[in-house]
Amino acid sequence: MPKPTKTAILVIGGAEDKVHGREILHTFFNRSGAADAVIAIVPSASREPLLIGDRYRHIFEDMGAKRLEIIDIRERSQAEDPKYMEFLEECTGVFLTGGDQLRLCGLLAETPIMERIRDRVQKGEVTLAGTSAGAAVMGHHMIGGGGSGESPNRSLVDMAMGLGIIPEVLVDQHFHNRNRMARLLSAIAIHPDRLGVGIDEDTCAMFEQDGWIQVMGKGTVTIVDAQDLSYTNQMDVGVTDPLSLHSLRLHILCHGDRYHLYQRHPLTPMTDEKSAG
Repeated sequence: MPKPTKTAILVIGGAEDKVHGREILHTFFNRSGAADAVIAIVPSASREPLLIGDRYRHIFEDMGAKRLEIIDIRERSQAEDPKYMEFLEECTGVFLTGGDQLRLCGLLAETPIMERIRDRVQKGEVTLAGTSAGAAVMGHHMIGGGGSGESPNRSLVDMAMGLGIIPEVLVDQHFHNRNRMARLLSAIAIHPDRLGVGIDEDTCAMFEQDGWIQVMGKGTVTIVDAQDLSYTNQMDVGVTDPLSLHSLRLHILCHGDRYHLYQRHPLTPMTDEKSAG
């Protein structure tokens, strides 16, 4: 019997390399079982689901996946299709493509297929990846849209309900590429109990079963931790007024860095050496 694959959740900032080294996509493929991978591609966020679904199907076919299916859900009623539900039981990997996160949640939230995906992911039975819109939906709360480039303020961010796969986090994608720091800070001001995670393009925050987040790719993952927030004027000012946020903790992580979701601290290279010594 082949050794069981160590599953994970890959949260990708979008525009991941699909042509050259494909490090992030290869990692998803390997964590899904490599040559034994049975992968479901869910392109529901996209307005051209077959086009984008086919693109990923060709990529994972080229890598040598055992079986692939595009779960092409365009109406909520399709999210209990027995054929899709049956395939999902055999899956070792599920890939949520980019597009519009509000569309993705509108089609899939609280449907039988999404409930089953979340259950299997949280039990460590299947590897999940989401890129761009597929990353934004990971938390219980979700950034549905908004602006960029201003000071943090409430009008800068539109909040919605996500899919709750990693409830503790609040994800923003295309992060530094689209100047979204103020947007994430505005969201964290509303939900300071969540961990803000901003992910650059061609960059992935890989959530392991033991709580460690590992960073891979060419950009950075920005962590905004508001657990020690001592003050915010969020409730007292107008929607376009600038926000005060005191005593935030900020971490910028790059390739190879790790951060613990529950202990709320990064693993620095020095810590690594001491623990090895």
